[in-house]
Amino acid sequence: MLSCMDLVFLAAPWLALGLFAALFIRLPRGLPPDGGAPSRDLPSVSVVIPARNEEANIGACLASLASQDYGPFEILVVDDQSKDGTAGIVREAPLGNARELRLIPGEPLPEGWFGKPWACAQGAAQAQGGLLLFTDADTIHAPTLLTRAVAGMEEEEADALTLVGRQIMGSFWEQLLQPQFFMLLAFRFPRTGTPKRPDQWRHAIANGQYLLFRRDVYQELGGHGAVKGEVVEDMRLAQLLTRGSWRLAVRRGDGLHTRMYRSLGHLVEGWSKNVATGTLQTTPGWLLPLILPIALFTGAALWLLPPGVLAWAVATGSGGTPLLWSLFVTGFGVVFWGIASAVMRGNPFYGFLFPLGSVLAGYIFVKSWVGGSRIRWKGRSYRMSGEARRGRLGG
Repeated sequence: MLSCMDLVFLAAPWLALGLFAALFIRLPRGLPPDGGAPSRDLPSVSVVIPARNEEANIGACLASLASQDYGPFEILVVDDQSKDGTAGIVREAPLGNARELRLIPGEPLPEGWFGKPWACAQGAAQAQGGLLLFTDADTIHAPTLLTRAVAGMEEEEADALTLVGRQIMGSFWEQLLQPQFFMLLAFRFPRTGTPKRPDQWRHAIANGQYLLFRRDVYQELGGHGAVKGEVVEDMRLAQLLTRGSWRLAVRRGDGLHTRMYRSLGHLVEGWSKNVATGTLQTTPGWLLPLILPIALFTGAALWLLPPGVLAWAVATGSGGTPLLWSLFVTGFGVVFWGIASAVMRGNPFYGFLFPLGSVLAGYIFVKSWVGGSRIRWKGRSYRMSGEARRGRLGG
C-alpha cells in the first residue's frame, strides 16, 4: 500500500508544475487608474484596425473605440479585401469622439507578405498620429482605455506598449480549449511584465490585439515591413524591439476584451496557424530539432497518461499503486485546469474535462507541426520561409 510520501514522490512532476505556477507566473501590473492622465499634452493617436471578413465584430469594436475619452485621435480601418459586409458597416459607423473615422480599401496582397502585416502597413502609411495603435477587429475597448494606455506608456518611459486583456469565452469549445493554450503561454512567458534585456529577446512577447508604438520608433524598426512574412507578427515585433534595445512595456489591460474565435473550426484554424511556429521562434537554435516532439510528449505525459491509467484501472478492476496514483494526479489536473479556467473568468467546472481539452490541444499542435511552413488563414494560403519559421533575427 502506498504511503503518503510514496504518493507525493510519484506525483512530484505534477506538484512541481503547480508550485512553479504559484510562485512564478505573474500577470503584468495594471494601467494607471481612470483619470491618470499623461504628464504632457496628449499626443495624437492613430488607431489602425486590419479587417478581413469581420462583419460579426467590427461594429462593436468601432463603437467602443469611438467612445474613447481621449483627446486627438483618428480611427483607420483597412479593409483587407473582405468578401462580406465589413466595408459597409465601417462606412455607416458613427464618428463619436474620434477626429476622423476612415475606411481604407486594402490593396492586393504583394508577394512575400502575410495579410495582417500588409493591412497594418497600409494603415500606418496613411496615419497622422504621433502614436500608432494597432488593434484587432474582435476587440472591445472601455472608454478610458486609450487614455490609460498612453499614461502607462509615459509612466514606463516606453517606446512601445502592449496590453494583456481579457479573453471572452462564449461557447463550450472556447471554454474547453482557450485555457489550454493561454496556460502554455503563461508557462513559457511567466513574467511578461518584467522588461527584457537585448540578449533576452527570445523571451519577449507582445499582444497584437493591442500594440501601441511611438511613431518614430515604429518607423526606425522598419514598421510591419520588418515582419511582412510572419504569421506570429506580434511576437516578432516584440523580439525586434527588445533586440534593438527599445523599451517594450507589457501591462494588464483591464478594459480590453477580445473574443478570438467563436467555433471549434475557428479555434483549430486559428491556433494551428501559429502554435508550432511560435514555439520554434522562442527556442534557442541548439534545441530546435527537439522542441516540438519534447513539447508534445511532455503534454501527453502530464495530462493524458494519468486519466488513461485511471480509466484502465477502473475498467480492469485494478487497485493498488496504479489506481491511487492515477486518481491523485488526475484529481490534481482537475483542480489545476479548474483554477486556470477561473483565472480566465471561465467556468471552473471545465477542469473536469481537461483530458478532452488536452486531446484536442494535442491534435492542434500536431496539425500545426505537420503543416510546417504552410499556413492557411481567412481564405488565404501562405508559405513561411524556413528562416522566419525558426525565428532567426540575424545572429
